[in-house]
Amino acid sequence: MTDHGHFCWNELMTRDVESAKAFYSDTIGWQFNGMDDPEGGTYWIAMDGDQPVAGICDISGPMFDGIPPQWKPYLAVDDVDARVEKAVQAGAKIIKSAFDIPGVGRIIMLEDAGGAGIGWMTPAEQS
Repeated sequence: MTDHGHFCWNELMTRDVESAKAFYSDTIGWQFNGMDDPEGGTYWIAMDGDQPVAGICDISGPMFDGIPPQWKPYLAVDDVDARVEKAVQAGAKIIKSAFDIPGVGRIIMLEDAGGAGIGWMTPAEQS
């Protein structure tokens, strides 16, 4: 598991996935593997060789109205559910309740006390 309190993932939220894929392929050399997104569409995993390094999420749907294209970082935490209680007590706002992605981990989307968006993740045990 990635150490508690360390950044463990980055995700590009964009309305133009194909342009983003072309940009990072041309400039960084990433290749992309698609997987079904539980909310519909395709989630793209950016690969540096055989290592996953980031994700690309399509935010062109109406549920993302008003959200600008952006990179979203994720922090590894030892227990999302216990930590989110502390975060809310410290002034955080829950943007998306905790959810599980099999083989990936348990994730929650927050705005910290200063209003910055971030994801917290308890990564799944890797075998």
